Amino acid sequence: MQKTYGQRSNFGRRRFSGGRSQNGGSGYFRQPNRNRSNFGSKRRRGEQIDINRFVKKSDSFIHSAPVEIKHKFLDFGFSSELNANLIRKNYITPTPIQDQTIPAIMEGKDLIGLANTGTGKTAAFLLPLINKVAKNPSQKVLIIAPTRELAQQINEEFRQFSFGLRLYSAVCVGGMPIHRQINDIRRHPNFIIGTPGRLKDLSERHLVKFETFQNIVLDEVDRMLDMGFVDEIKRILNQLPEQRQSLFFSATLPPKIKELVQNFLRQPVTVSVVSGETAENVDQDIVRVRDAGTKFDQLREVLRQTDVKKVLIFSETKAEVNKLAINLDRNGFRADCIHGNKRQSQRQKALLAFKNCHVDILVATDVAARGLDIQDITHVINYTVPQTYNDYIHRIGRTGRGDKKGMALTFVDVR
Repeated sequence: MQKTYGQRSNFGRRRFSGGRSQNGGSGYFRQPNRNRSNFGSKRRRGEQIDINRFVKKSDSFIHSAPVEIKHKFLDFGFSSELNANLIRKNYITPTPIQDQTIPAIMEGKDLIGLANTGTGKTAAFLLPLINKVAKNPSQKVLIIAPTRELAQQINEEFRQFSFGLRLYSAVCVGGMPIHRQINDIRRHPNFIIGTPGRLKDLSERHLVKFETFQNIVLDEVDRMLDMGFVDEIKRILNQLPEQRQSLFFSATLPPKIKELVQNFLRQPVTVSVVSGETAENVDQDIVRVRDAGTKFDQLREVLRQTDVKKVLIFSETKAEVNKLAINLDRNGFRADCIHGNKRQSQRQKALLAFKNCHVDILVATDVAARGLDIQDITHVINYTVPQTYNDYIHRIGRTGRGDKKGMALTFVDVR
């Protein structure tokens, strides 16, 4: 961070106190009903959230017993080339979701994988599918993700795992030139990784034919349904061949997903390694805002704490995100932003700058709440209260990853 970050202020625990509102309020915060710009035109009613749920010390969690890992990656029977790529990446022992799902996927079974964010689920489905297609190139794989960023991240991992195997992928997402994606599709890739909207567009142009895919992966299913893509997902699933392998990965299993499972999966294996509702390594607290005019000043005080190094800030609308990033930059902070109105090239440039520490602060809408795997984020700040507690869980999951500690702060209006 710049030197201005190192100046310690008198911003102390007084403003981080939990419990009920000191102005006599009920201790509940109801986010106003508004149009969530990053979800298109869909409107959602804000959930009533007890602000006490935003206050929690990481050492106050009841830690579950460690999950027994039964395999090494070399036990799964992958090809020698794939094993060589895993060794190169220092993949020796799988995570629990990988340990439990890979054998079932290798056997060709349909699967529901329930896991918290940051548990390695991308490799859990990519590795057995790469091995499957490498042995039988006539197999085609369709992977659907809710956001461009997650689709790009899946493709990055695919390229690393499939190095030297002569397998190819195409990424089909909105916000990027469609003609390039059309050219990639015409090269007959083994894997197509895309978002529902762009895949629908390409299907209507008769460029992507869903009936040719023998393998389907829906990643972050709950997020896609939450974004209003249920009809698109059903339409795609209905066009797939009857003989296929279907893999659903999600953090939760709401009724809409259960309906999809009943209608489209055949005797699926369910693997759940969900460890709890929030990240165990994240300290959580609130910042009480009693005057909207001083809210940005409070944010500056937080950012000038010496332990604040790499920060992801969430705000509700695209306009708020732009304004906040501009104001932070004017105040001497190195900040950038991403949201749904940014071109994909701009979003990728901002993410790369944040990953490589060329900027210390990334301001985002909930487009960054899932799928982003950025190392060493020390703080997640909810400048606006998320619409639902589930959104909150995924926001704060960007920090405290692996065995590292993180901090989550939520600004709460208590006027």
